[in-house]
Order: sequence, then structure tokens, then C-alpha cells
Amino acid sequence: MAETDARQLQVSVVSADHEVWTGTATMVVARTTEGEIGILPGHEPLLAILSAGEVRITTGSGSAAVRANAEDGFLSVEHDTVTIVARNAALVQG
Repeated sequence: MAETDARQLQVSVVSADHEVWTGTATMVVARTTEGEIGILPGHEPLLAILSAGEVRITTGSGSAAVRANAEDGFLSVEHDTVTIVARNAALVQG
């Protein structure tokens, strides 16, 4: 059971011309064309088209959240690795 608690996601948010953010997280929430989706460790493999909106990443410590605006791209989940590729992506300040 302790092994499950230690599982984390490896997350990368990439824009067309640069990496926006990379790190470990306990949860990722993003808006897709099918609606908002939450990703936790152990999630089934997934490929989804992003809708314009905010991606919220709860970092490994669980106390901080990283927010980024992303549009025109996709979200991929496989083996606890989440990749968000967007034509336009930028961190939200504050």
C-alpha cells in the first residue's frame, strides 16, 4: 500500500517553441473537447484533444499548484507520464 501512495506523475507541458513546465505531480486537471478531465497516478492510457483553458497541476508536495493556459493541442497519458503539447501555452502568474 505504501508503494501506491508514493506513485507520482511525470508531467511535461510543452508549447510549440519551448518547454513551459516539467516536474512531478500528484494530479493534473485539463479541459478537453469532451470536458474537464482529472489524471491521477495509475490512469489508463489516454490521448485527448485540448480545448482552450487552464491546466492545473498539483505538484508532488501536494501543497502547490502550477497553472498554465493551453490551447490547440493534445494531452497524452501513458505509464504515469502526462504530456501536454499545445500550440500556445504559458504559465499563469499568481
